[in-house]
Amino acid sequence: QLKLVESGGGVVQPGGSLRLSCAASGDTLDNYAIGWFRRAPGKRREGVSCINTSGDNTNYADSVKGRFAISRDNAKSTVYLQLDNVKPEDTGIYYCAGENRDMFNGGQYYCPPSYDYWGQGTQVTVSS
Repeated sequence: QLKLVESGGGVVQPGGSLRLSCAASGDTLDNYAIGWFRRAPGKRREGVSCINTSGDNTNYADSVKGRFAISRDNAKSTVYLQLDNVKPEDTGIYYCAGENRDMFNGGQYYCPPSYDYWGQGTQVTVSS
């Protein structure tokens, strides 16, 4: 049973940076693709980014391209989300999720269509 715990959230000014961590336990992280999601109050949850099992393929939502970076350190059983040049609209609860498969089609990497394992979330607030 894979367990995921997010950390690193907090209050940051527009233009600032944060690094979120997703720590895995209970199973080998190498076997799981990981996605980051976020939800603002009154809004739908949205996918932010995903990374494949070995860490050499990533995808990003258009709203965060060029500003956020996902990475993983399987030896440390941790996936990261680096948030740079944050905007007020980045405010929300950030969740990581795991799925025990990679998805390639025609040589292109795709985020998993669903995730079986979820963390509890960590709050990110961007405010001046």
